[in-house]
Amino acid sequence: MARGEGAEPHAATLLPIEPLNTEIKTAKPKDQRNRLTAWNKLCYGIGGAPYQITGSALGFFLQIYLLDVAQLDPFHASIILFVGRAWDAVTDPTVGFLVSRSRWTGIGRMMPWILCSTPFAVLTYFLIWYVPPFEQGKVVWYLVFYCLFQSMQTCFHVPYSALTMFISHDQKERDSATAYRMMVEVLGTVLGTAIQGQIVGGATNCPTEPGDVDGGNSTNTSTVSLDETKQAYLIASGAICIIYVLCAVVLFLGVKEQKESGRPKTVLTFSQGLWLVLSYGPYIRLVIGFLFTSLAFMLLEGNFALFITYALGHRKDFQNILLVIMLSGALTIPWWQWFLTRFGKKKAVYFGISWAVPFMVLIVAIKSNLIVSYVVSLAAGVSVAAAFLLPWSMLPDVVDDFKVRNPDVNGHEALFYSFYVFFIKFASGVSLGVSTLSLKFAGYVTGSCSQPEAVSLTLKVLVSPVPIFLIAVGLLILKTYPIDEGRRQSNRKLLQERLDSESETSALGSEV
Repeated sequence: MARGEGAEPHAATLLPIEPLNTEIKTAKPKDQRNRLTAWNKLCYGIGGAPYQITGSALGFFLQIYLLDVAQLDPFHASIILFVGRAWDAVTDPTVGFLVSRSRWTGIGRMMPWILCSTPFAVLTYFLIWYVPPFEQGKVVWYLVFYCLFQSMQTCFHVPYSALTMFISHDQKERDSATAYRMMVEVLGTVLGTAIQGQIVGGATNCPTEPGDVDGGNSTNTSTVSLDETKQAYLIASGAICIIYVLCAVVLFLGVKEQKESGRPKTVLTFSQGLWLVLSYGPYIRLVIGFLFTSLAFMLLEGNFALFITYALGHRKDFQNILLVIMLSGALTIPWWQWFLTRFGKKKAVYFGISWAVPFMVLIVAIKSNLIVSYVVSLAAGVSVAAAFLLPWSMLPDVVDDFKVRNPDVNGHEALFYSFYVFFIKFASGVSLGVSTLSLKFAGYVTGSCSQPEAVSLTLKVLVSPVPIFLIAVGLLILKTYPIDEGRRQSNRKLLQERLDSESETSALGSEV
């Protein structure tokens, strides 16, 4: 541990002047041992940007890309979206288990996973947005590279999420670093939406309003426009790949992973680890609650571009409306951090998640109006910020609570994070698969500039009534979540005392 410049004022009066006394006098005060600089927190936050940049691009644009650019049948697109996300979900607990069994290296236990997965992740991501020059096997192409990218992304994101527990042993510092992370991640969604949306948004010759469609050949994108659109998607994916690599480098250079305490790591089998996580009540309630609320926002995210384009008729503005949502979310992250610190995390959940409900009703209840769409998007972004921040701010509290009640089980933080991501991604796969399949049953026409009325109605249902129901269920479940502010502060105090005791014992042992 690094040593401070000054000495404790009373140390010389308590101990004789000996070599041992020099070590004690130059030790850092306990409250500064785990202090992170603003630069450390910023670099840590930047490490979360690749996941959100690629996630927002895929979440908002992959469905419309597969349908209107790759021109796949909606049924095949639904298979790709569901299987890809389901595969991604399965890899999360697997990678989490492997990470928890990894050995400490010179650069940490999490960092090697992050660095080694990055080049493969950017390659497979780029190939997702490439339309192969053949029709037979196109579905297999997208399915293979989508699954490969999700696997590589998992090898990056699961260790990065678990890294929260190893950048500092102080809960307050971790919460602060998490706020930095959420701020950067929401900015990452803004960046992903902006890059993808602004580059590909205008690459079509479809009429900007539904009324402009006069039937015949004008309802379909031309060959020239389709080629330009394909090129635009490749340019956008290349830009995102470059940012992905830069963020990984910044994370590596700016964050030092702290070694676990001297307690030996408990070695468990995969089934034991699974039971360990799934049998812990507070964790299950938190995960299931956020599973429903996250599913609501995923349905909204996955179908909103199509909803704006075909239900509201704002084809030329859809990328700007998406950008407004993400910018609003990014700007309100600091406010939510203040709110949860001032009023508690559970109150922040109730207020933040439910804030979106009236705007979900408004967007489908009134006649299509561009100004109203922008206003609703601006307000809805506030809830998006809460949905980003709160789950990742509350997961460390569950891990700490588990540590307090299971002091002999150590080294399995990655399992809690990986299984949470597993459930969320599996829900995402279900939402994307079901919604795309619903569009097929509604009569969605691939590559067309206009869609039947049944498609418009289906999109309205997918972005309003269904998400509202899921939010209501999720908030009811989160009401039973037992870790309130009192219990959280008590856990923090107990763990800090345990850490201080272990540090002092280790220091005295090394001197002897």
